[in-house]
Amino acid sequence: MNTIRVSVLRAVPPFAQGLVRDLRVRWALEEAALPYSEHVIGPEDQKSQNYRQLQPFGQVPAYQEGDLVLFESAAIVHHIAQRSEALLPSDPASRARVTAWMFAAMNSIEPFVQGLTLIDFAYAQEEWAKLRRPGALEFLQRRLQDLATALGTRSYLEGDRFTAADLLMTTVLRFLRHTDIVAKIPVLERYRLRCEARPAFQRALAAQMAVFARNAA
Repeated sequence: MNTIRVSVLRAVPPFAQGLVRDLRVRWALEEAALPYSEHVIGPEDQKSQNYRQLQPFGQVPAYQEGDLVLFESAAIVHHIAQRSEALLPSDPASRARVTAWMFAAMNSIEPFVQGLTLIDFAYAQEEWAKLRRPGALEFLQRRLQDLATALGTRSYLEGDRFTAADLLMTTVLRFLRHTDIVAKIPVLERYRLRCEARPAFQRALAAQMAVFARNAA
């Protein structure tokens, strides 16, 4: 089996610790019981030609497995999930539904979550952002309520079993941890906590945080 290597950031501001997208890949690898090594990088690496050959936009994670190089965290998670029934069921119809929810997490939920977090962290002092935030919040709340309705009384998006769709959706919901938006929707708050309680998530989070601790100024 080829060695798996995942690029991770050496340091990020405190508000981003535990949220950087290599967490998704770490979590998927933990769920699939696949060992990996870390490729710890900094800003100078992100700008380098060598790294841009792995990740065209200089972001993390980049994924290397023998001759295979991948970027984009959701694509990497999908690649890992295809190798593990822990993340993607063998039944074709179930696999298709899980894949649809993976796309939903990235396309129907994350852009609106990120829109609000950008307002809160990058543009909070801008007058236009102050005017835009109520509308962005209202739209996001509608999307999250739609998600809660779809989830209903199920434990996970594909019924009673955890899948890669839940992994991605949970990491999206975690971007809102600086707010009480998810906490005000009990169905989603219970869902998030249920997923975060998984031992594989706890190992992945601890591994990411350990890098930041080792490289703290």
